[in-house]
Amino acid sequence: MQDAIARIRRFQRAVTTEVGALDESFLGRGRPLGVARVLNAIGGGKSDVSEIRSYLGLDSGLMSRMLRSLEAEQLIEVDKDTSDSRRRHVRLTPSGKQEYAAYESLADEQAAIMLRRHQNPVGLLKAMDVIASALARERIDCFEVDPTDARAQSSMLAYYAELSERLERGFDVALSKDPDAKDMVKPRGAFVIAVSDGLTIGCGGLKGTDKGYAEIKRLWVSPVARGLGVSRTMMSTLERIACELGIETLRLDTNSALTEAVGLYEKSGWKEIPRFNDDPYPDRFFEKRLPAT
Repeated sequence: MQDAIARIRRFQRAVTTEVGALDESFLGRGRPLGVARVLNAIGGGKSDVSEIRSYLGLDSGLMSRMLRSLEAEQLIEVDKDTSDSRRRHVRLTPSGKQEYAAYESLADEQAAIMLRRHQNPVGLLKAMDVIASALARERIDCFEVDPTDARAQSSMLAYYAELSERLERGFDVALSKDPDAKDMVKPRGAFVIAVSDGLTIGCGGLKGTDKGYAEIKRLWVSPVARGLGVSRTMMSTLERIACELGIETLRLDTNSALTEAVGLYEKSGWKEIPRFNDDPYPDRFFEKRLPAT
């Protein structure tokens, strides 16, 4: 245990040094990292002050000081919410937008240098994704998108690629019972993705049918985020949506090679049933009755 703790602390020291967390002038722009992160959050689309404070884990006093510092530089403007005086909104000024762009360029260059000097950049990125997902597990969001959304599509492609590697006979989506996108949008169904600080790490679909039940399809979690409860969160979200749509019975199919998926279903109230389709890839079939709303 002591060795593990020492290795974690070594990692923490390496990261703080590499990113310049202790520099008074982060990336040479004249501000410490904390203030630069606030500017980055605003430039990245966050405008509610309380949301920014929660996102960065700042106390209200420190947040106020950082905002005043950016206001003094005329990089941001802060206004009270017209409908709720307790809430404040912030936006970048033209100068603030220029400063945000400068930080983005420098940060991209720093990241590119880091990748170029490593012999295994792909392995490095995977390790970073695992760590970032684990550290930000409390900030993983699960929400609905259209199944044709680029994030949904890229997640399903990653899912198909993994199936090709893990299934004994490989996987060809053209041979499977691929759900039509229109069956996974309300009021017939839905599609959800899980996102960790901008990175899509999972997906899942609720496919409506005319057979007296709906199906869970394409439930997938990136390997970098497994073990964090993401699949359970997505499944709970899909089940909640199904209840809201008046769906009382859910079914799904899977393959025995996907042991994590089978384990999830067995522990989440799903009951194994006989085969209910002629899809060539699954060999395990499950059903779950939902409470009436």
